Amino acid sequence: MAGGQDEAIRPGHLWLEGKTLVHLREDQQRPTHMPRGPAKRTGPGFLNPAMAPARTRSLMLLADALEHHWLVKPGHDLRALDALCATGVRVRRWRNEIPEAVQHRLRIAANDLDEFALNWLKRSHESFPPHIRVDHALEDDRYERPPQGVMENGLFIMQNDARIALMEAAYQWIDLDPFGSPVNFLDAAIQGLARVGFLEVTATDTAALTGSSASSQQRRYGAKGIVDTYAHDDAVRVLLGLVATTAARHDRVIEPVLALFDGHHVRVSVKVVRSKERASKVMDSMGWRIREPEGRYRFVQHPTPEEVERGSGPLWVGSLWNKDIAGRMTEERALQLCSPSEEELADAIQSGLEWDQDDQEYAQREIRRSVRHIAQAADLMSREHLLLHIDDVPNMAGVPHAPKMDVLFSAIQETGFSAARVPDIDPFFVSDAPLETILDCIRSLVDCD
Repeated sequence: MAGGQDEAIRPGHLWLEGKTLVHLREDQQRPTHMPRGPAKRTGPGFLNPAMAPARTRSLMLLADALEHHWLVKPGHDLRALDALCATGVRVRRWRNEIPEAVQHRLRIAANDLDEFALNWLKRSHESFPPHIRVDHALEDDRYERPPQGVMENGLFIMQNDARIALMEAAYQWIDLDPFGSPVNFLDAAIQGLARVGFLEVTATDTAALTGSSASSQQRRYGAKGIVDTYAHDDAVRVLLGLVATTAARHDRVIEPVLALFDGHHVRVSVKVVRSKERASKVMDSMGWRIREPEGRYRFVQHPTPEEVERGSGPLWVGSLWNKDIAGRMTEERALQLCSPSEEELADAIQSGLEWDQDDQEYAQREIRRSVRHIAQAADLMSREHLLLHIDDVPNMAGVPHAPKMDVLFSAIQETGFSAARVPDIDPFFVSDAPLETILDCIRSLVDCD
Protein backbone atom coordinates (compact mmCIF):
# COMPACT_ATOMS: atom_id res chain seq x y z
CA MET A 1 0.00 0.00 0.00
CA ALA A 2 1.97 2.91 -1.31
CA GLY A 3 1.75 6.28 0.37
CA GLY A 4 3.10 8.51 -2.36
CA GLN A 5 -0.04 9.53 -4.21
CA ASP A 6 0.08 13.32 -4.06
CA GLU A 7 -3.61 13.68 -4.84
CA ALA A 8 -4.53 11.56 -1.83
CA ILE A 9 -2.75 13.89 0.58
CA ARG A 10 -3.48 17.26 -1.00
CA PRO A 11 -5.26 19.58 1.44
CA GLY A 12 -8.96 20.00 0.78
CA HIS A 13 -11.32 21.31 3.43
CA LEU A 14 -12.45 20.09 6.82
CA TRP A 15 -15.75 18.90 8.19
CA LEU A 16 -16.71 17.76 11.68
CA GLU A 17 -18.74 14.57 11.97
CA GLY A 18 -19.48 13.87 15.60
CA LYS A 19 -16.21 14.82 17.31
CA THR A 20 -14.06 13.65 14.44
CA LEU A 21 -12.38 15.89 11.87
CA VAL A 22 -13.00 14.66 8.35
CA HIS A 23 -10.69 15.71 5.52
CA LEU A 24 -12.75 16.27 2.35
CA ARG A 25 -11.45 16.57 -1.16
CA GLU A 26 -11.45 20.02 -2.69
CA ASP A 27 -14.01 19.01 -5.32
CA GLN A 28 -16.57 17.79 -2.75
CA GLN A 29 -18.98 20.43 -1.56
CA ARG A 30 -19.27 21.14 2.14
CA PRO A 31 -22.01 18.80 3.38
CA THR A 32 -25.36 20.15 4.49
CA HIS A 33 -26.52 19.49 8.03
CA MET A 34 -29.69 17.77 6.95
CA PRO A 35 -28.60 15.40 4.15
CA ARG A 36 -31.34 13.24 2.71
CA GLY A 37 -30.76 10.47 0.22
CA PRO A 38 -27.60 9.55 -1.64
CA ALA A 39 -25.14 12.30 -2.48
CA LYS A 40 -23.43 12.44 -5.86
CA ARG A 41 -20.30 10.32 -5.72
CA THR A 42 -17.26 12.28 -6.88
CA GLY A 43 -14.49 9.69 -6.54
CA PRO A 44 -12.71 7.39 -4.09
CA GLY A 45 -12.10 10.12 -1.51
CA PHE A 46 -15.83 10.78 -1.30
CA LEU A 47 -17.72 11.14 1.98
CA ASN A 48 -21.45 10.39 1.92
CA PRO A 49 -22.90 12.76 4.55
CA ALA A 50 -26.25 10.96 4.48
CA MET A 51 -24.57 7.99 6.19
CA ALA A 52 -23.52 10.06 9.22
CA PRO A 53 -26.53 8.94 11.33
CA ALA A 54 -25.71 5.29 10.61
CA ARG A 55 -22.10 5.88 11.69
CA THR A 56 -23.33 7.53 14.89
CA ARG A 57 -25.59 4.58 15.71
CA SER A 58 -22.73 2.20 14.91
CA LEU A 59 -20.38 3.69 17.48
CA MET A 60 -23.19 3.86 20.03
CA LEU A 61 -23.86 0.14 19.62
CA LEU A 62 -20.16 -0.69 19.79
CA ALA A 63 -19.73 1.41 22.95
CA ASP A 64 -22.78 -0.29 24.47
CA ALA A 65 -21.36 -3.75 23.74
CA LEU A 66 -18.10 -2.87 25.47
CA GLU A 67 -19.74 -1.19 28.46
CA HIS A 68 -22.54 -3.73 29.05
CA HIS A 69 -20.61 -6.89 28.14
CA TRP A 70 -23.25 -8.45 25.90
CA LEU A 71 -20.74 -9.56 23.27
CA VAL A 72 -17.48 -10.33 25.08
CA LYS A 73 -16.79 -10.95 28.75
CA PRO A 74 -15.58 -8.14 31.04
CA GLY A 75 -11.90 -7.43 30.50
CA HIS A 76 -11.75 -9.26 27.15
CA ASP A 77 -10.81 -7.53 23.91
CA LEU A 78 -13.32 -7.00 21.12
CA ARG A 79 -11.99 -7.27 17.57
CA ALA A 80 -13.89 -5.11 15.08
CA LEU A 81 -13.51 -4.95 11.30
CA ASP A 82 -14.87 -2.43 8.83
CA ALA A 83 -14.55 -4.62 5.75
CA LEU A 84 -15.27 -1.86 3.19
CA CYS A 85 -13.99 1.15 5.07
CA ALA A 86 -13.39 3.56 2.13
CA THR A 87 -11.76 6.69 3.64
CA GLY A 88 -12.27 5.32 7.13
CA VAL A 89 -14.63 7.82 8.73
CA ARG A 90 -16.42 5.08 10.64
CA VAL A 91 -13.31 3.48 12.11
CA ARG A 92 -11.85 6.85 12.96
CA ARG A 93 -15.04 7.74 14.82
CA TRP A 94 -14.94 4.40 16.65
CA ARG A 95 -11.42 5.17 17.83
CA ASN A 96 -12.11 8.81 18.62
CA GLU A 97 -15.58 8.84 20.21
CA ILE A 98 -16.06 5.59 22.08
CA PRO A 99 -15.37 6.26 25.81
CA GLU A 100 -11.78 6.17 26.98
CA ALA A 101 -12.59 3.64 29.72
CA VAL A 102 -13.19 0.88 27.15
CA GLN A 103 -10.95 1.98 24.26
CA HIS A 104 -8.05 -0.25 25.36
CA ARG A 105 -10.27 -3.31 24.85
CA LEU A 106 -11.21 -2.35 21.30
CA ARG A 107 -9.03 -3.62 18.45
CA ILE A 108 -9.96 -2.09 15.10
CA ALA A 109 -9.12 -3.33 11.62
CA ALA A 110 -9.98 -1.29 8.52
CA ASN A 111 -9.96 -2.79 5.04
CA ASP A 112 -10.56 -1.58 1.52
CA LEU A 113 -9.27 -2.52 -1.91
CA ASP A 114 -8.96 1.07 -3.10
CA GLU A 115 -5.44 2.44 -2.55
CA PHE A 116 -6.50 6.06 -2.97
CA ALA A 117 -9.13 5.77 -0.22
CA LEU A 118 -6.74 4.03 2.16
CA ASN A 119 -4.07 6.67 1.63
CA TRP A 120 -6.71 9.27 2.43
CA LEU A 121 -7.56 7.37 5.61
CA LYS A 122 -3.93 7.12 6.66
CA ARG A 123 -3.19 10.78 6.06
CA SER A 124 -6.37 11.94 7.83
CA HIS A 125 -5.63 9.69 10.79
CA GLU A 126 -2.06 10.97 11.00
CA SER A 127 -3.02 14.64 10.61
CA PHE A 128 -5.98 14.48 13.03
CA PRO A 129 -5.18 11.67 15.49
CA PRO A 130 -7.75 10.43 17.99
CA HIS A 131 -8.17 12.31 21.26
CA ILE A 132 -7.42 9.05 23.09
CA ARG A 133 -4.07 7.37 22.44
CA VAL A 134 -4.38 3.59 22.07
CA ASP A 135 -1.29 1.54 21.21
CA HIS A 136 -2.02 -2.00 20.07
CA ALA A 137 0.47 -4.47 18.69
CA LEU A 138 -0.73 -6.74 15.91
CA GLU A 139 -2.26 -9.97 17.24
CA ASP A 140 -0.32 -12.40 15.05
CA ASP A 141 -1.92 -15.39 16.75
CA ARG A 142 -5.37 -14.25 15.64
CA TYR A 143 -4.59 -14.65 11.94
CA GLU A 144 -4.17 -17.83 9.89
CA ARG A 145 -1.27 -16.17 8.08
CA PRO A 146 0.58 -12.90 8.74
CA PRO A 147 -1.71 -10.19 7.40
CA GLN A 148 -0.45 -7.49 5.08
CA GLY A 149 -1.12 -4.06 6.51
CA VAL A 150 0.09 -1.26 8.74
CA MET A 151 -0.75 -0.17 12.28
CA GLU A 152 -1.58 3.54 12.47
CA ASN A 153 -2.59 5.17 15.77
CA GLY A 154 -4.62 2.20 16.96
CA LEU A 155 -6.00 1.21 13.53
CA PHE A 156 -4.76 -1.82 11.61
CA ILE A 157 -5.20 -0.88 7.94
CA MET A 158 -5.34 -3.58 5.23
CA GLN A 159 -5.72 -3.49 1.45
CA ASN A 160 -7.60 -6.63 0.42
CA ASP A 161 -10.67 -7.82 -1.35
CA ALA A 162 -13.29 -7.64 1.41
CA ARG A 163 -14.04 -11.36 1.16
CA ILE A 164 -10.39 -12.16 1.87
CA ALA A 165 -10.18 -9.68 4.75
CA LEU A 166 -13.32 -11.15 6.31
CA MET A 167 -11.70 -14.58 6.43
CA GLU A 168 -8.37 -13.43 7.95
CA ALA A 169 -9.48 -13.71 11.58
CA ALA A 170 -12.43 -14.40 13.84
CA TYR A 171 -13.93 -10.98 14.50
CA GLN A 172 -16.53 -10.26 17.15
CA TRP A 173 -17.78 -7.24 15.20
CA ILE A 174 -18.03 -6.84 11.43
CA ASP A 175 -19.38 -3.85 9.54
CA LEU A 176 -20.40 -4.49 5.94
CA ASP A 177 -21.24 -1.30 4.06
CA PRO A 178 -20.88 -1.83 0.30
CA PHE A 179 -21.88 0.50 -2.50
CA GLY A 180 -25.16 -1.18 -3.49
CA SER A 181 -26.14 -4.68 -2.43
CA PRO A 182 -24.32 -6.68 0.28
CA VAL A 183 -25.30 -10.02 -1.27
CA ASN A 184 -21.83 -10.88 -2.60
CA PHE A 185 -20.19 -10.42 0.81
CA LEU A 186 -22.64 -12.01 3.24
CA ASP A 187 -21.31 -15.57 3.26
CA ALA A 188 -17.77 -14.38 3.97
CA ALA A 189 -19.01 -11.98 6.66
CA ILE A 190 -20.90 -14.73 8.49
CA GLN A 191 -17.91 -17.06 8.25
CA GLY A 192 -15.59 -14.30 9.49
CA LEU A 193 -17.42 -13.92 12.79
CA ALA A 194 -16.42 -15.52 16.08
CA ARG A 195 -18.77 -18.05 17.71
CA VAL A 196 -20.66 -15.11 19.16
CA GLY A 197 -20.42 -12.01 17.02
CA PHE A 198 -22.16 -8.92 15.77
CA LEU A 199 -22.84 -8.04 12.16
CA GLU A 200 -23.97 -4.71 10.75
CA VAL A 201 -25.11 -4.76 7.12
CA THR A 202 -26.01 -1.81 4.90
CA ALA A 203 -27.86 -2.05 1.60
CA THR A 204 -28.38 0.96 -0.65
CA ASP A 205 -30.21 -0.91 -3.42
CA THR A 206 -33.56 0.11 -1.97
CA ALA A 207 -35.36 -0.24 -5.32
CA ALA A 208 -34.66 -3.96 -5.15
CA LEU A 209 -35.45 -4.31 -1.45
CA THR A 210 -38.78 -2.45 -1.65
CA GLY A 211 -39.91 -4.24 -4.80
CA SER A 212 -39.98 -1.23 -7.09
CA SER A 213 -37.37 -3.14 -9.13
CA ALA A 214 -39.07 -6.54 -9.11
CA SER A 215 -36.48 -8.39 -11.19
CA SER A 216 -33.59 -7.20 -9.00
CA GLN A 217 -35.49 -8.12 -5.85
CA GLN A 218 -36.15 -11.63 -7.11
CA ARG A 219 -32.62 -12.11 -8.42
CA ARG A 220 -30.73 -10.77 -5.39
CA TYR A 221 -33.05 -11.49 -2.49
CA GLY A 222 -35.38 -14.21 -3.77
CA ALA A 223 -38.36 -12.12 -2.74
CA LYS A 224 -41.47 -10.46 -4.14
CA GLY A 225 -42.54 -7.00 -2.98
CA ILE A 226 -45.44 -4.60 -3.15
CA VAL A 227 -44.72 -0.89 -3.36
CA ASP A 228 -47.14 0.61 -0.86
CA THR A 229 -47.22 1.99 2.68
CA TYR A 230 -45.33 -1.02 4.03
CA ALA A 231 -42.55 -1.08 1.43
CA HIS A 232 -39.95 0.36 3.84
CA ASP A 233 -40.74 -2.17 6.56
CA ASP A 234 -40.75 -4.92 3.94
CA ALA A 235 -37.28 -3.83 2.80
CA VAL A 236 -35.91 -4.15 6.33
CA ARG A 237 -37.50 -7.57 6.74
CA VAL A 238 -36.31 -8.83 3.34
CA LEU A 239 -32.71 -7.93 4.21
CA LEU A 240 -33.03 -9.48 7.67
CA GLY A 241 -34.45 -12.60 6.06
CA LEU A 242 -31.48 -12.89 3.74
CA VAL A 243 -29.01 -12.41 6.62
CA ALA A 244 -30.90 -14.98 8.71
CA THR A 245 -31.02 -17.67 6.02
CA THR A 246 -27.38 -17.05 5.06
CA ALA A 247 -26.39 -17.43 8.71
CA ALA A 248 -28.43 -20.64 9.00
CA ARG A 249 -26.46 -22.20 6.13
CA HIS A 250 -23.39 -21.74 8.31
CA ASP A 251 -25.06 -23.16 11.46
CA ARG A 252 -25.70 -19.71 12.93
CA VAL A 253 -28.75 -17.88 14.17
CA ILE A 254 -29.40 -14.14 14.23
CA GLU A 255 -30.85 -12.01 17.02
CA PRO A 256 -31.86 -8.58 15.64
CA VAL A 257 -30.72 -5.62 17.73
CA LEU A 258 -31.65 -2.69 15.47
CA ALA A 259 -33.05 -2.62 11.93
CA LEU A 260 -33.98 0.59 10.12
CA PHE A 261 -34.91 2.07 6.77
CA ASP A 262 -33.02 5.37 6.78
CA GLY A 263 -33.67 7.62 3.81
CA HIS A 264 -31.79 5.94 0.98
CA HIS A 265 -30.54 2.77 2.65
CA VAL A 266 -31.45 -0.14 4.89
CA ARG A 267 -29.25 -0.92 7.88
CA VAL A 268 -29.63 -4.06 10.00
CA SER A 269 -27.59 -4.86 13.12
CA VAL A 270 -27.75 -8.42 14.43
CA LYS A 271 -26.08 -10.57 17.00
CA VAL A 272 -24.95 -13.84 15.40
CA VAL A 273 -24.58 -17.00 17.49
CA ARG A 274 -23.37 -20.43 16.44
CA SER A 275 -26.16 -22.95 17.09
CA LYS A 276 -27.10 -25.80 14.75
CA GLU A 277 -30.32 -26.48 16.69
CA ARG A 278 -31.60 -22.90 16.51
CA ALA A 279 -30.37 -22.41 12.94
CA SER A 280 -32.49 -25.39 11.91
CA LYS A 281 -35.57 -23.43 13.01
CA VAL A 282 -34.84 -20.29 10.97
CA MET A 283 -37.92 -20.79 8.80
CA ASP A 284 -40.10 -20.31 11.92
CA SER A 285 -39.17 -16.62 11.66
CA MET A 286 -39.77 -16.34 7.91
CA GLY A 287 -43.08 -15.61 6.24
CA TRP A 288 -45.16 -13.24 4.12
CA ARG A 289 -47.01 -9.99 4.74
CA ILE A 290 -50.49 -10.32 3.29
CA ARG A 291 -52.45 -7.17 2.44
CA GLU A 292 -56.07 -7.06 3.51
CA PRO A 293 -58.79 -4.54 2.54
CA GLU A 294 -58.59 -0.95 3.86
CA GLY A 295 -54.83 -0.95 4.43
CA ARG A 296 -54.77 -3.84 6.91
CA TYR A 297 -52.19 -6.62 6.85
CA ARG A 298 -51.24 -9.86 8.56
CA PHE A 299 -48.20 -12.14 8.59
CA VAL A 300 -48.47 -15.78 7.51
CA GLN A 301 -45.83 -18.45 7.18
CA HIS A 302 -47.32 -20.43 4.32
CA PRO A 303 -49.42 -18.25 2.00
CA THR A 304 -51.91 -19.66 -0.47
CA PRO A 305 -51.42 -18.84 -4.19
CA GLU A 306 -54.15 -16.18 -3.87
CA GLU A 307 -52.40 -14.65 -0.84
CA VAL A 308 -49.06 -14.56 -2.69
CA GLU A 309 -50.66 -12.28 -5.28
CA ARG A 310 -51.39 -9.69 -2.59
CA GLY A 311 -48.40 -10.41 -0.41
CA SER A 312 -44.71 -9.61 -0.04
CA GLY A 313 -42.08 -12.11 0.93
CA PRO A 314 -40.50 -14.30 1.94
CA LEU A 315 -39.23 -12.00 4.66
CA TRP A 316 -38.34 -11.92 8.36
CA VAL A 317 -41.48 -11.90 10.55
CA GLY A 318 -39.75 -12.05 13.94
CA SER A 319 -38.78 -9.19 16.23
CA LEU A 320 -36.75 -6.32 14.77
CA TRP A 321 -34.96 -4.79 17.77
CA ASN A 322 -33.50 -5.68 21.14
CA LYS A 323 -35.46 -3.88 23.87
CA ASP A 324 -32.58 -3.30 26.30
CA ILE A 325 -29.87 -2.27 23.84
CA ALA A 326 -32.07 -0.08 21.64
CA GLY A 327 -33.67 1.35 24.78
CA ARG A 328 -30.31 2.84 25.78
CA MET A 329 -29.92 4.68 22.46
CA THR A 330 -31.26 7.99 23.71
CA GLU A 331 -30.65 11.48 22.35
CA GLU A 332 -28.82 12.36 25.57
CA ARG A 333 -26.48 9.39 25.18
CA ALA A 334 -25.80 10.31 21.53
CA LEU A 335 -24.83 13.85 22.51
CA GLN A 336 -22.68 12.59 25.36
CA LEU A 337 -20.68 10.36 23.02
CA CYS A 338 -20.63 12.38 19.81
CA SER A 339 -20.90 16.09 20.58
CA PRO A 340 -17.49 17.79 20.97
CA SER A 341 -16.57 19.62 24.12
CA GLU A 342 -15.58 23.28 23.94
CA GLU A 343 -11.92 22.24 24.19
CA GLU A 344 -12.26 19.66 21.41
CA LEU A 345 -14.09 22.15 19.21
CA ALA A 346 -11.40 24.78 19.82
CA ASP A 347 -8.71 22.25 18.84
CA ALA A 348 -10.60 21.44 15.63
CA ILE A 349 -10.91 25.12 14.72
CA GLN A 350 -7.20 25.58 15.40
CA SER A 351 -6.57 22.74 12.94
CA GLY A 352 -8.38 24.67 10.21
CA LEU A 353 -12.07 23.83 10.68
CA GLU A 354 -14.48 26.60 9.75
CA TRP A 355 -17.30 26.25 12.27
CA ASP A 356 -19.65 28.76 13.86
CA GLN A 357 -22.46 28.68 16.40
CA ASP A 358 -25.05 27.83 13.75
CA ASP A 359 -22.92 24.89 12.62
CA GLN A 360 -22.70 23.62 16.18
CA GLU A 361 -26.45 23.90 16.76
CA TYR A 362 -27.23 22.15 13.51
CA ALA A 363 -24.68 19.44 14.23
CA GLN A 364 -26.24 18.71 17.62
CA ARG A 365 -29.65 18.57 15.97
CA GLU A 366 -28.30 15.99 13.53
CA ILE A 367 -26.85 13.89 16.34
CA ARG A 368 -30.23 13.90 18.05
CA ARG A 369 -31.96 13.00 14.80
CA SER A 370 -29.71 9.96 14.42
CA VAL A 371 -31.47 8.22 17.32
CA ARG A 372 -34.78 10.07 17.54
CA HIS A 373 -37.70 7.82 18.55
CA ILE A 374 -35.47 4.73 18.96
CA ALA A 375 -35.49 4.46 22.76
CA GLN A 376 -39.21 5.20 22.99
CA ALA A 377 -40.10 2.50 20.42
CA ALA A 378 -37.58 -0.10 21.65
CA ASP A 379 -40.01 -2.15 23.71
CA LEU A 380 -42.69 -2.43 21.01
CA MET A 381 -40.20 -3.07 18.20
CA SER A 382 -38.70 -5.96 20.18
CA ARG A 383 -41.98 -7.90 20.24
CA GLU A 384 -45.12 -8.42 18.18
CA HIS A 385 -46.61 -5.11 17.10
CA LEU A 386 -48.87 -3.42 14.58
CA LEU A 387 -47.30 -0.86 12.24
CA LEU A 388 -49.45 1.99 10.92
CA HIS A 389 -48.92 5.14 8.87
CA ILE A 390 -50.72 8.07 10.47
CA ASP A 391 -52.00 9.25 7.08
CA ASP A 392 -53.70 5.88 6.46
CA VAL A 393 -55.73 5.70 9.67
CA PRO A 394 -58.43 8.32 8.87
CA ASN A 395 -59.67 6.25 5.95
CA MET A 396 -59.50 3.08 8.01
CA ALA A 397 -61.47 4.72 10.85
CA GLY A 398 -63.92 6.54 8.58
CA VAL A 399 -62.99 10.01 9.87
CA PRO A 400 -61.91 13.14 7.94
CA HIS A 401 -58.44 13.50 9.50
CA ALA A 402 -56.03 11.95 11.98
CA PRO A 403 -55.49 13.24 15.51
CA LYS A 404 -52.04 14.38 16.59
CA MET A 405 -49.77 11.46 17.33
CA ASP A 406 -49.07 12.31 20.96
CA VAL A 407 -52.79 12.73 21.65
CA LEU A 408 -53.52 9.39 19.99
CA PHE A 409 -50.77 7.66 21.96
CA SER A 410 -52.22 8.97 25.23
CA ALA A 411 -55.66 7.67 24.27
CA ILE A 412 -54.24 4.24 23.40
CA GLN A 413 -52.35 4.12 26.70
CA GLU A 414 -55.57 4.84 28.57
CA THR A 415 -56.96 1.59 27.14
CA GLY A 416 -54.05 -0.33 28.67
CA PHE A 417 -51.90 -0.65 25.56
CA SER A 418 -48.76 1.07 24.27
CA ALA A 419 -47.89 3.13 21.20
CA ALA A 420 -44.80 4.93 19.93
CA ARG A 421 -43.50 6.64 16.83
CA VAL A 422 -40.82 4.79 14.88
CA PRO A 423 -37.78 6.33 13.17
CA ASP A 424 -38.67 6.78 9.52
CA ILE A 425 -38.93 9.73 7.16
CA ASP A 426 -42.66 9.00 6.98
CA PRO A 427 -44.88 9.28 10.09
CA PHE A 428 -45.24 5.65 11.16
CA PHE A 429 -46.17 4.43 14.61
CA VAL A 430 -46.34 1.05 16.32
CA SER A 431 -48.73 -0.30 18.91
CA ASP A 432 -49.57 -3.54 20.68
CA ALA A 433 -53.27 -2.61 20.72
CA PRO A 434 -55.72 -4.42 18.44
CA LEU A 435 -56.46 -2.43 15.30
CA GLU A 436 -60.11 -1.91 16.27
CA THR A 437 -59.04 -0.42 19.61
CA ILE A 438 -56.78 2.04 17.78
CA LEU A 439 -59.55 2.96 15.34
CA ASP A 440 -62.03 3.46 18.20
CA CYS A 441 -59.55 5.83 19.86
CA ILE A 442 -59.20 7.78 16.62
CA ARG A 443 -62.97 8.05 16.18
CA SER A 444 -63.49 9.25 19.71
CA LEU A 445 -60.72 11.87 19.41
CA VAL A 446 -61.90 13.22 16.05
CA ASP A 447 -65.53 13.28 17.17
CA CYS A 448 -64.45 15.46 20.08
CA ASP A 449 -62.77 18.05 17.79
